[in-house]
Amino acid sequence: MTGNGTASDVEPEGDLHIPFILEEREREEEPLKKVLSRKLKKQCSCSPGRAKALLFDSIPILKWLPQYQVKDWLIGDLMSGVIVGILLVPQSIAYSLLAGQDPIYGLYTSFFSSIIYALLGTSRHISVGIFGVLCLLVGQVVDRELAVAGYLTDPQSNLTVLENSTAPYCDRSCYAIIVGATVTFTAGVYQVLMGLLQVGFVSVFLSDSLLSGFATGASLTILTSQLKYLLGLKLPRAQGWGSLLKTWISLLRNLGQTNICDLITSLLCLVVLVPTKELNDRFKSKLKAPIPFELFVVIIATLASHFGQFQEKYGSEVAGAIPTGFMPPQLPAWSLIPNIAVDAFSIAIVGFAITVSLSEMFAKKHGYVVDPNQEMYAIGFCNIFPSFFRCFTTSAALTKTLVKESTGCQTQLSGLVTALVLLLVLLVIAPLFYSLQKCVLAVIIVVNLRGALRKFRDVPQMWRVNRIDATIWLVTMATSALVNTELGLLVGVLVSAFCVLGRTQRAQVFKLGQAGDYEIFEDLASYEGLHTEPGVAVFRYEAPIYYANQTLFKKSLYRNVGLDPLKEKARRKKLEKQRKKQENAANGAKQDPEATTDAFLPQGPAFHTLVIDCSAVLFLDSAGVGALKEVHKDYKELGVRLLLAQCSTSVTDSLRRGGYYDPKTGSTEVIFHTISDAVRYAQSLLLQNGDCVTKC
Repeated sequence: MTGNGTASDVEPEGDLHIPFILEEREREEEPLKKVLSRKLKKQCSCSPGRAKALLFDSIPILKWLPQYQVKDWLIGDLMSGVIVGILLVPQSIAYSLLAGQDPIYGLYTSFFSSIIYALLGTSRHISVGIFGVLCLLVGQVVDRELAVAGYLTDPQSNLTVLENSTAPYCDRSCYAIIVGATVTFTAGVYQVLMGLLQVGFVSVFLSDSLLSGFATGASLTILTSQLKYLLGLKLPRAQGWGSLLKTWISLLRNLGQTNICDLITSLLCLVVLVPTKELNDRFKSKLKAPIPFELFVVIIATLASHFGQFQEKYGSEVAGAIPTGFMPPQLPAWSLIPNIAVDAFSIAIVGFAITVSLSEMFAKKHGYVVDPNQEMYAIGFCNIFPSFFRCFTTSAALTKTLVKESTGCQTQLSGLVTALVLLLVLLVIAPLFYSLQKCVLAVIIVVNLRGALRKFRDVPQMWRVNRIDATIWLVTMATSALVNTELGLLVGVLVSAFCVLGRTQRAQVFKLGQAGDYEIFEDLASYEGLHTEPGVAVFRYEAPIYYANQTLFKKSLYRNVGLDPLKEKARRKKLEKQRKKQENAANGAKQDPEATTDAFLPQGPAFHTLVIDCSAVLFLDSAGVGALKEVHKDYKELGVRLLLAQCSTSVTDSLRRGGYYDPKTGSTEVIFHTISDAVRYAQSLLLQNGDCVTKC
């Protein structure tokens, strides 16, 4: 019972059971103005200590680098950094193709992101760089803007003058990276702004099933987009909704134009890479580092294409000239930002969600903590600064992160080592990949999709474990693949929200019984050996009661109680009218009125007290409090007392604020801390008042 006494179970006075009584503390709420003033003062205060703390929090490498354990960590960081750098070379070149860019820009992206995240990131293990889903999203925006600008498949057609370009003219390749860099800059700005607004918590709204379904749907789109390179077909990328189906239709129509040289090369690379990748996965626990079969395939394929003159003899598409060194920085195309602002926002959300989910997963595994808001800053600056050097969007990548972890990575020093490996490639080795066929790059992309595509095998198990999660996965996957990639993410979020809302709408009221003399009350339909107390009905509602489900709560309660107060009052009114009519008729006929009206006497309910277990009611809003008031009032008119038990502090506070009871004025509305206390109190009232109650 909530009141002004102390928490103790005292002896009953006469026949009346005195329940537990807890005295509420007087809580003084701090005025909003004072709260804001205090927080602003804390945030805006300046002192040497605060400035140092802010600097160390903003650049985490300043914290851990002075504490670096050279003997224990250096070898693992060097090994993991070198291995990831070697793996990144072919993947960076390959994923540039997916993003609609030249190979050099993929190397730039991996280089800059590795350095910046090592300085600003809070995760010790994740590898930040090129991620296939983001490359797909960037590539779709790039192709759309190329089409809008009038560029055709010929890379030298429709030269356009650009204000921000260092060259007087910009061909298709130049315009493509300007679009990609502008998208990357805008996405980075979004991420930094979200970090400033402290909205790192938004990642919790993107469930694992949603992200997995989105990644799998995007993987199907990626796979489909790479088939034209596997077959050597020169087809424009399909735009708009249903691009996957459009691409398949275009592929089937042009199947007769397949380049046999590219097809044979693709098949040979698949035959080599698929089983070797499986071997790496199967023996990863025994191998100190995964064998870089992708790099071997790239080297062999490049040599074969160069000496076999595949481009000249068979018309195979190759990577082309890859310059060495770095290009001068270039500003984004400000005029493009209105066109790509919405696309950049979805890219920013996906990039941040992937990065935070991976960083938290590995932090939990290795026993340290990451800061989601600092991760937002880190990934945001990994996009903003590199965008000036012709890079495209990055995020954490699971495959390379697993490689780093398995090869002994301890800190982000491994990211700096990876950047040194990529720098060597950029300054010396990159031009040697001139003759590398694009179909080989497409094979590398397709082979790396195995993990996401394997999720289809988990669908039956997912369905058995949780059908709601499985539904979210299927809807998100199907929308991302068949309709639109960005729309798939939005639909997934909406479906998740509606599923959460739907769970509160489907919640039912359960009738409870007691297990012996123990303080255990459970659903009568689920357990055997439970009993009920005569005249007392106990029910539990397993959801919050708020504006969206308060009507459903009352309907479910009335249905399970077996007594709808509104219908019962209507029935009694009808019986009363019939009784009066019959009395009048009996008086006119000089009959005994009692003999003719016995059939119209209303029957009382089978219980005198209704106890609602509120332990599963997480919160109440004003509509929920109003619903409980209505239930109390309606049952009281029928002679049934309503008692609430096991209310949480927040629910009790909502009831007090809503006027359901007022301990200061001595309100008779009683709220109990245990169900047994409520049951004993109801029985003691019955004995004290001497009421006659029909037994249950």
